[in-house]
Amino acid sequence: MKIGPYHIPGRAWLAPMAGVTDLPFRRLCHEFGAAVTPSEMLTSDTRLYHTRKSQLRRVHEAEPAPRVVQLAGADPAQVATAARLNVDEGAQIIDINMGCPAKKVCDRLCGSALLGDAALVARILEATVRAVNVPVTVKIRTGLTPATRNAVQIAQLAERCGIAAIAVHGRTRAQRFEGEAEFATIADVVRAVRIPVIANGDIRDAQRAREVLAQTGAAAIMIGRGAQGSPWIFRDVNAFLLQGEIAAPLLRVQMTEIILRHLESLYEFYGETAGVRIARKHLGWYCQLQSHASDLRPMLMAAESSVSQMEVARREFGRWAHEGARAA
Repeated sequence: MKIGPYHIPGRAWLAPMAGVTDLPFRRLCHEFGAAVTPSEMLTSDTRLYHTRKSQLRRVHEAEPAPRVVQLAGADPAQVATAARLNVDEGAQIIDINMGCPAKKVCDRLCGSALLGDAALVARILEATVRAVNVPVTVKIRTGLTPATRNAVQIAQLAERCGIAAIAVHGRTRAQRFEGEAEFATIADVVRAVRIPVIANGDIRDAQRAREVLAQTGAAAIMIGRGAQGSPWIFRDVNAFLLQGEIAAPLLRVQMTEIILRHLESLYEFYGETAGVRIARKHLGWYCQLQSHASDLRPMLMAAESSVSQMEVARREFGRWAHEGARAA
């Protein structure tokens, strides 16, 4: 598939997730085969770009193409201005967030709240497409509520506005992340537009990825929570899609090496205090690999320095890897 001038080499994308898909995690997922790795959601209010959080979300050093920056906002001129600034800083694709269900986002009439105002959606998309010379994409949900699903209409509108691709999460705003994602609406979107459609929601393994592609006819799938604590999922999905076979599982010693390398990259990127704090959420997900996670997790969460956190992780995950090798 192509998005503007960019040939996308695979069908498994990383979903943008605030607080998760920072540069260290994006690099790791790309290493394992994620074809597109969008940034965390970034505000379109450029007055806030001096904050530490916004500055870090705009770092793209040594990031593989295409570099995708996702913007959230409800003011067309503001979103367009932010898009131009980010393109000047190296963004190669601008993605507009119209899918986030978080209350603090929707209360500002951003994210999935925009799906209730098609006219405003059109103004935002048109202004952004006019403002930049790179492809503009959009991520949406199926609608505000199950009774008011309008993803097909929004997708057709987006196509008319010049949007290059659209990702659809198979839940409504009202559902947040509850219940199961449904893909019939995404299949309807695929049939209704000519631009690439990316299917998102509840894709946690390679077999499910292939099922969703077959069910929807989408050009690609987007993996979010399924990559948390399992960045190698893209390796597994790509192997299954290309070869029809489940890839041999990584050895525990390989997983341990990846986890420790991820920690080091977080400390380097964020610094001591923030690095330790942000590493905790990733360690919590990695702990799910282990049967004795109930004992390990509290130790990792209690560590107050990178040295002590790394020491616990190296010792406990190393022991886990040794037990796996001995059992084999």
